[in-house]
Amino acid sequence: MVCFCFLVDQTREVRKSKPAAGICSRCGGGASVADMKTFTRFCYVPFYCKSWRAIICTFCGSILRSYR
Repeated sequence: MVCFCFLVDQTREVRKSKPAAGICSRCGGGASVADMKTFTRFCYVPFYCKSWRAIICTFCGSILRSYR
């Protein structure tokens, strides 16, 4: 018997952030240190939740550095 389980979605949420020194290498926007939370759902059922810290661009939203 074969059972397939598909990844439905993975979302990232910024819990809180504060300004940081530096600029984005992609767009030149400012940087901020943010506490992030990642939610993963398999087959529409919440499966995994992870908290981590990252330096993100305040303009384009790209992750410049992550601390897991």
